[in-house]
Amino acid sequence: LTLQNYREINDAVDLVGSLINSGIFTGGVILSTVVFGVLAGYALARLHFRGRGALFGLVLLVQVVPFHLLLIPLYVLVVRSYGLADSYLGMILPFAINSTAVFVFRQFFLQLPEELFAAARVDGAGEVRILWSIALPLVRPALLTAVLLTFIGPWNEFLWPFLITKRADMQPLAVSLANYISNVAARAANPFGAVLAGACVLAAPAVALFVAFQRHFTSTNIGSSLKG
Repeated sequence: LTLQNYREINDAVDLVGSLINSGIFTGGVILSTVVFGVLAGYALARLHFRGRGALFGLVLLVQVVPFHLLLIPLYVLVVRSYGLADSYLGMILPFAINSTAVFVFRQFFLQLPEELFAAARVDGAGEVRILWSIALPLVRPALLTAVLLTFIGPWNEFLWPFLITKRADMQPLAVSLANYISNVAARAANPFGAVLAGACVLAAPAVALFVAFQRHFTSTNIGSSLKG
């Protein structure tokens, strides 16, 4: 057993710095996805307003549009119109709202008994209090599912961050590995070993997250709080 492959790739791409960049990028995407997904999912599931069905249909329609089809318009918008090149915000912004997370949260919120919400409104609770104190504690599996699914996408994303910044000190690990494979690996003493070492580093957080969360992916009796 040896750590030579890890030392070689660390000399080429700065594993620690790339991991920090990946953490900032992925953490920002997860935070925004969960916040906006919970708010949008709750509104589509529990609030009654004109056009709710059409809006949900639009959410479903967005899921069939490949992200790569939007790369050029997004690049022009984020880099040229907003001036967010070479910034973490420019990397995070296109992934801030995830239609899949909105769909997951909506479906979970729909499963909650209406009587819980009616009782809370009778007691004078507003929608924000109901969401925070009643709905969110009951949909913890949906939260964990959304976090895990959201994590995998940006953590492995290399094309969009590469377009936003060419600075090596801001590139996530996936971009650094892609650059290493394209430009440096052929000159390494053991190129395949170094590439596999980088892949292990990239995959380790996703595996650890799943192991940490897997025992929470359990079904609950969401009607247990009701009489009868």
